[in-house]
Amino acid sequence: MLGIAGVLVTALIIVIKEVPYLKRKKLKREAWAFSFLLLFAIGLGIAISLQLNIPNPRNGLTTIYKPLSELLKYWIK
Repeated sequence: MLGIAGVLVTALIIVIKEVPYLKRKKLKREAWAFSFLLLFAIGLGIAISLQLNIPNPRNGLTTIYKPLSELLKYWIK
């Protein structure tokens, strides 16, 4: 529970620091992107603090590009 509280407090500090600047400059697109990325980061932070299994993106990329790599190796030889 302490990890979740830490993630939420950190996110709150970031929001308090960044949102007034975005509102003052009227940066709506940046505010939406900021909100989306912050919510994604909060979700990942909470998942990590709960010690959930989070898949590594590199494994997916390896699965996609391994056949291409094998094909290029075959063509080079």
